Amino acid sequence: MSEFWLISAPGDKENLQALERMNTVTSKSNLSYNTKFAIPDFKVGTLDSLVGLSDELGKLDTFAESLIRRMAQSVVDVMEDSKGKVHENLLANGVDLTSFVTHFEWDMAKYPAKQPLVSVVDTLAKQLAQIEMDLKSRTAAYSALKMNLENLEKKSTALALTVCLRSVCKGSGMLMPQPGAVVASGGNLFTRTLSDIVSKEDFVLDSEYLITLLVIVPKPSYAQWQKTYESLSDMVVPRSTKLIAEDNEGGLFTVTLFRKVIDDFKTKAKENKFTVREFYYDEKEIKREREEMTRLLSDKKQQYQTSCVALKKGSTTYRDHKVKVTPLGNPDRPTAGQTDRERESEGEGEGPLLRWLKVNFSEAFIAWIHIKALRVFVESVLRYGLPVNFQAVLLQPHKKSATKRLREVLNSVFHHLDEVAAASILDASVEIPGLQLSNQDYFPYVYFHIDLSLLD
Repeated sequence: MSEFWLISAPGDKENLQALERMNTVTSKSNLSYNTKFAIPDFKVGTLDSLVGLSDELGKLDTFAESLIRRMAQSVVDVMEDSKGKVHENLLANGVDLTSFVTHFEWDMAKYPAKQPLVSVVDTLAKQLAQIEMDLKSRTAAYSALKMNLENLEKKSTALALTVCLRSVCKGSGMLMPQPGAVVASGGNLFTRTLSDIVSKEDFVLDSEYLITLLVIVPKPSYAQWQKTYESLSDMVVPRSTKLIAEDNEGGLFTVTLFRKVIDDFKTKAKENKFTVREFYYDEKEIKREREEMTRLLSDKKQQYQTSCVALKKGSTTYRDHKVKVTPLGNPDRPTAGQTDRERESEGEGEGPLLRWLKVNFSEAFIAWIHIKALRVFVESVLRYGLPVNFQAVLLQPHKKSATKRLREVLNSVFHHLDEVAAASILDASVEIPGLQLSNQDYFPYVYFHIDLSLLD
């Protein structure tokens, strides 16, 4: 499971024994994998300041989680052609998210524990705010690029054309496939651009008297069109119609006539449910549109290239220091390392947006887990008092069906910490005096939830 429970209990002898009992029961019942979660000793300050920080950290926690979820979705959007490799690119300092959480170690260089807690929280808040600001500007630019490209593609048939020719069958008058026309599966003939369907040869150009029109004919009316188009107006050139494209609803036919009967022809065509499409062949405009499509495709491709990062097995090293974990009952669990140069080389060949998302997703995720650690520290001091003495433990439930039983075990083991709260879990009618949280959010022990299912 990608779900974690971060809890804490007082660090006195009685409660350390309670933690060992919890570990024994959860291990034997295969409920969860438990590891100690190391949190440094911070400068506590006053209890009033901790109460204020508790509220601020709660808001910052929610903001950080929302931010990394948005960044994860942005990675999905950018990697639209390689969505199967998204999780390989959602890493924290070069390792998968589960490994980072279970191997967490406070980053003293980035967030010095000797600073006042307010300063540490302020550093985290400013870092996340800057990442969000950059995310908005970068994704807005990418979205605008995609929208421009999609709008051009909607009008164009360059991406979805199939060659097909139609001519009139001898004797039957029915249209049959022949090389020459185009089946347009990428849009509506009434609204799309026609620059990739038509060609110069379809039109009478540079004539003082003649003009070629394009007419959209419903599929059931093909035969009617062939029989009547020459008589819809005077001065229509005989045998001048040709089917050059069609979609699911109808076909695009050419017809050549004298300029002075254009209005009369349009009126008669409308009466017969034929639609004259306003289009004038302009080679310069068609060339400009094709060049714009090429440019947009190139710009979009440059934001993401197919050189994705493959997660290296055993990579558990973070910038500036190696991580370590102290599993309950397994203190000698090994770790491995990876250098900054190795991580940089993995990113070669990526577009700037994907590269930025990967780097800053990592930074935001790391900040989020540090916020979780701070919340545990602050709530533990507020709950258990001074001097600071508590033990934080990270639990990873083995399966969803085991969470109810795991909660019962925790409630039983730590019942003595707050009997009113423990009773309220079993009886929803019991209210906890002075507590504004709903009962389901409060437990006898400090508890915070970490959900790594960022794309659900």
